[in-house]
Amino acid sequence: MRSYWFDNESGDQREGHDSGRPVDSAYLSKLGVLYRRCPSISAVDAIAAQRSYKNRDEIIVSPEKMGPAYEDKVKIFFNEHLHEDEEIRYILDGEGFFDVRGVQDEWVRIHLEKGDLIVLPAGIYHRFTTDNKNAMRLFRDEPKWTPLNRAPEVDNIPARKEYVSRESDDC
Repeated sequence: MRSYWFDNESGDQREGHDSGRPVDSAYLSKLGVLYRRCPSISAVDAIAAQRSYKNRDEIIVSPEKMGPAYEDKVKIFFNEHLHEDEEIRYILDGEGFFDVRGVQDEWVRIHLEKGDLIVLPAGIYHRFTTDNKNAMRLFRDEPKWTPLNRAPEVDNIPARKEYVSRESDDC
């Protein structure tokens, strides 16, 4: 895992967009982002048990597996949104990028590769893009997969209010 400030330059979202300004793990922790290196599924299983995750699935995001829908699906993942539950990803193969909003509403890019696990807190605005490999998703209960795209009314949902309250207490 490597994290840095997103450069905000135009170009394909799947490029690195590295500003050259690193972001340390303490800052990610302040945002509520949890990172673990998990070299085996048994390490993922231990975290899943500790955090009471009961469900999981695997997705492969690639032109070969998704066919003509691939480009549109990658663009949908990259729309800024939040979830009412934690978002947990374990990278089984390939690489991907999670962008999360920092304290001043700027983007932090988190580069993940095979064996990386990330947990984003409920209520944090984020977006995702990947190369063409697969990831495992973990869920506490039945998956709530409705992304709530950024909009003024979304700032008033309980998960967002709780996240913002926790963030302001930490800063």
